[in-house]
Amino acid sequence: MKSVKRKKIRWWAIPLGIIALLILVVAGYVLYVVTSYNRIDDRQSLDVDGKSNYSAFMIDKEYTAVLYNIGFGAYTQDFTFFMDGGTQSWAESKESVIDCINGDIDLLKKYKPDVILLQEVDFDSTRSYHVDEVSQICSEFSDMSHTLAVNYHSPFLFYPFTQPHGSSNAGLLTLSNVQIQEGLRRSLPISEGMSKYIDLDRCYSINRTNVENGKELVFINVHTSAYGVGGDLQKQQLTMLFDDMKAEYDKGNYVICGGDFNHDFTGNSKEIFNETVPEEYTWAAEFPDSLIPEHFNKLTDYESGMTIPSCRNADKPYNEGNFTLTVDGYIISDNVIPTYMDIIDNQFLYSDHNPIELKFKLQ
Repeated sequence: MKSVKRKKIRWWAIPLGIIALLILVVAGYVLYVVTSYNRIDDRQSLDVDGKSNYSAFMIDKEYTAVLYNIGFGAYTQDFTFFMDGGTQSWAESKESVIDCINGDIDLLKKYKPDVILLQEVDFDSTRSYHVDEVSQICSEFSDMSHTLAVNYHSPFLFYPFTQPHGSSNAGLLTLSNVQIQEGLRRSLPISEGMSKYIDLDRCYSINRTNVENGKELVFINVHTSAYGVGGDLQKQQLTMLFDDMKAEYDKGNYVICGGDFNHDFTGNSKEIFNETVPEEYTWAAEFPDSLIPEHFNKLTDYESGMTIPSCRNADKPYNEGNFTLTVDGYIISDNVIPTYMDIIDNQFLYSDHNPIELKFKLQ
């Protein structure tokens, strides 16, 4: 009787098989991210939804604008974000997102704004539990027309591994109680490295409203990239933005640009609000005032002085020791007269940013 020869088990093949499987999974995921990438075309016309109470802005009448990065409804004072050095990737809960957005709405209503410029407004995003923040906000300002310029539409991100960031959709939401006639989305230059697959699809929106004298008041809602000191991308983005602003002014129009510029807007706010400035905070570089074109003014004359920051770094829960600075602000044409401007001290209750109120008149 012949003996059965046993097949020798090659134990080394098991770890090799696991490694091969992991390589296939990673390669498949990278392929998914790359093939899912689809940058939005430049000069995309935006839908104007809603009906405003008024058809035109009046000359010499005072109006109020509020700009506000709402931080996708996640940033309670206890929230820390993994990309800032914190630990969390999602908001605390769906209920927390809804509560934060309702808090934002109540805060905005308090100032009776004629124009609202919002950044980081989520819809159908993993990180905000798929709450439609756009609809939640617009339903409470039903007498204002609005546009939405999408600037974040990432595929499912599996990092951090303990709580994957997931897929994200967000945009710049602009509301006006004077009817917006048309909106245009301009695609900003972005990094061409691998970061483009997971970073925001940077843009700004141009929103046109009528003025009683036949001209237009143009509101530009913007959220530019964060940079290191002297970044060339910064110059490219701001040069493009300022070229569009200057073109509108040359037509005789009025221009108000507001948003999150991801830079030390005043140039010295990080030193004013912090005892020390960590070297790794290169994104807090000074705003390049030299790029601002003639006939435009960057507004830094705060009613309360330099006492309230507009942004906190979310590496830890909010307290007096947080790194804070001002990265948000307005740049306006000289035919728009500011009568009041200040950062609203909301103590970062619903966002990692504080809103900024502007009262203005048209010459």
